[in-house]
Amino acid sequence: MSLLEQINSPADLKKLQLRQLKGLAEEIRQEIIATVSKTGGHLASSLGAIELTVALHYVLNTPEDKIIWDVGHQAYAHKILTGRREQLKTLRQWQGLSGFPNRTESAYDTFTVGHGSTSISTALGLACAGHQEETVPAKIVAVIGDASLGGGMALEALNHAGQLKKNLVVILNDNKMGISRSVGALSHYLNRIITMPIYNRIRGDIENLVKRVPRVGKKLYSTARRLEEGLKNLLVPGILFEELGFRYFGPIDGHNIKEIVYTLRNILQMEGPLLVHAITVKGKGFSQAEQVPEKFHGINSDSKGRVKTQERTFTQVFSEKLICLAKKDKRIRAITAAMSEGTGLDSFAEKFPHKFYDVGMAEGHAVGFAAGLACRGLRPVVAIYSTFLQRAYDQIIHDVCLQNLPVVFVLDRAGIVGEDGATHQGIFDLAYLGHIPNLAVLAPKDAQELELMLEFAFEISSPVAIRYPKDKAPETKNLLNPAYKPAKIQYAQAEILRSAEDLAIIALGSMVYPSLEAARILAERGVGCTVVNARFAKPLDELLMKKLAQKFQTLITIEEGVAWGGFGSAIFSFLAEQGISNVTLKQLALPCTFVPHGDREFLLKKYGLSVQGLVDSALNLKKAKTRHG
Repeated sequence: MSLLEQINSPADLKKLQLRQLKGLAEEIRQEIIATVSKTGGHLASSLGAIELTVALHYVLNTPEDKIIWDVGHQAYAHKILTGRREQLKTLRQWQGLSGFPNRTESAYDTFTVGHGSTSISTALGLACAGHQEETVPAKIVAVIGDASLGGGMALEALNHAGQLKKNLVVILNDNKMGISRSVGALSHYLNRIITMPIYNRIRGDIENLVKRVPRVGKKLYSTARRLEEGLKNLLVPGILFEELGFRYFGPIDGHNIKEIVYTLRNILQMEGPLLVHAITVKGKGFSQAEQVPEKFHGINSDSKGRVKTQERTFTQVFSEKLICLAKKDKRIRAITAAMSEGTGLDSFAEKFPHKFYDVGMAEGHAVGFAAGLACRGLRPVVAIYSTFLQRAYDQIIHDVCLQNLPVVFVLDRAGIVGEDGATHQGIFDLAYLGHIPNLAVLAPKDAQELELMLEFAFEISSPVAIRYPKDKAPETKNLLNPAYKPAKIQYAQAEILRSAEDLAIIALGSMVYPSLEAARILAERGVGCTVVNARFAKPLDELLMKKLAQKFQTLITIEEGVAWGGFGSAIFSFLAEQGISNVTLKQLALPCTFVPHGDREFLLKKYGLSVQGLVDSALNLKKAKTRHG
């Protein structure tokens, strides 16, 4: 029986000898590689954190002791060690294991996570809320990567933790890699620490030596402590963490289980906030992932790290068009937050290295920074996933829209993203952007329309947001009448793609082509549908909306976002304000719930955002009208 087959819980792990843990880690590594090659998932991150994970569960008494993972994309080994090995084959599939820690999935998952820079704040809250009745206080450990540590929330939490002096261990998993390569002064600072591990090695020796001096040893040590700050500055860049109130330990080899175990056993006896700096290799044990970890951060089941299609994705269309526009417009600047490859801006960075900024995992700063650029006449593009732009909500309002500055927000992964699940579904942006003054919100139906929308965004002098899904971009020439030519984008103007007399479907972005196909099917069943490509979620084409409401008794809106506060809600509110009440309105949208992980197409069908869902809704409305005369 293999070592891994003996492990059903951390209690089983503790039965192993320390010398056996290295072999166990290698078995876990092979298990993860084999599984993720079939299911897809976050490969490189999990491979780099295996030894840390084994050591933590070996030393801690989980789940009573708490491990809080930052982002959580490195937690596959954690799932295996906590009784979920057999379920791992369902990873990221509908009703299978989440790709991230999830409180509803296991008692060992202290917190449901998926975004970066959150773990220290959460861990500090847990430490401050320790139960008085605990005979042995729970150990609280936050595991955070070097990229996440640069986020504002993490730095705020470090500052607060140092002030409160609660018992808390922060493990800095430093692989010099986030999703894209770590950037910024803090990243360079950590690299300096790696080259100077001398301080913690000699500190204990000096303390023991001085204290042994008869009669005056303790007094000498007290004096030495006052001189220690100067010594630190000479020997260790880790002074940053100590000045924030943390005891700093490291750097240690994050793949040497024996060293990690000894370190944890020693420091867990200490009081106050402690930081252990572990050096790891992202993608450890899988040569391709070690060489290009950013390509293997998240992979599909074909193990190629790319969307499985020969067609261009919306991301690729954006990337190519922005480069084209930047060649003509010298004012364009591109900004992302640790997502240069995911947003397609890596190509822009190669072409225009001095016009590209990766600010690290700091979305709020990215938006504020863009506002400053725009204030001096530049035309910044902020490309961030929809779910992560939520983190910059105040800056969007206060720094950009209140000033009415021409910042272009490009929201990749808008709508259903699929297997990454609830923490990553980009389903709230229409609602959280739709009510902000001065901001236009657009959604393209296809590749050509995205290009037109980017041109439009640089032609006006106010903020614009363009959202599109994680999907291939349809080509207009393949899907519409050859005579169709996409019209230039005009502010707050929709377009009618198909005309008929029974009802109207008003579709936004990714729902336009399904609406056209549904209209074709409905026509075969005797129901004529006008199909409108809204183009703008905000502002609405109010003149067209009034005309449609006056012409048709039934209107259907369809969008890939939550219903409340979304595109359809805005149309309904507008018609109500106009006193138009003699029309039946049907909103097809996602429910106001957290959508779990699963295949994108499956989830769209499940929630009625498909051709068949549209056909069924239209036929049901037609039957209801017939019954009521």
